[in-house]
Amino acid sequence: MQLLLTSGGVTNPSIHAALVDMLGKPVEESHALVIPTAQWGHPMCGPASVRDLIAGGEDSRHFTGLGWASLGVLELTALPTIGAERWVPWVRDADVLLVDGGDATYLHHWMRASGLADLLPSLPDTVWVGVSAGSMVMTPRIGTAFIEWPSAPDDRTLGVVDFSLFPHLDAFPQNTLEHAERWAADLGTPAYAIDEQTAIAVVDGAVSVVSEGRWVQFGG
Repeated sequence: MQLLLTSGGVTNPSIHAALVDMLGKPVEESHALVIPTAQWGHPMCGPASVRDLIAGGEDSRHFTGLGWASLGVLELTALPTIGAERWVPWVRDADVLLVDGGDATYLHHWMRASGLADLLPSLPDTVWVGVSAGSMVMTPRIGTAFIEWPSAPDDRTLGVVDFSLFPHLDAFPQNTLEHAERWAADLGTPAYAIDEQTAIAVVDGAVSVVSEGRWVQFGG
């Protein structure tokens, strides 16, 4: 699986070019599934935000609203009740999984519980585009400051990559570089802080930063 780990989506031409390169074809010819599950684990998200995401509304113009050939919804909380024989073909037929933000520990729980996490290694050509928690879930840890789901056992996530992510750099009062530095020091692992104009691309294990904005690497 190829990863495009973003803070705010496909927000500039450089990130868009990286996405097209991963897809091997234009966005307009690519079939997408959007995963809104992380939103249900975060108190700031709810029906209105999920509706905009699925509809590709103004707030999602850099993500689900990019002009995909088709856009379907994959809600992970439903998958255990319908059987893998139904949903696995949906995932295999998709060119890209668009994984939205919310709470990364909640998303991690349902990726495990649904079976999607176990399926990922068998999808070498699929592109994973994460926004915020949808990116952080691929890291080993997110740090306790980013946990919003009360039932989270700890801050561990999938560990598909060996670095952690601090998203939304400079976008909110609590997301300053100083906060990111303290967060990274507490983790004690390689990490990146990225703003809304930055993405981390992972292709065949090679990591590169795609940015028209601000980013900082810690350790590594």
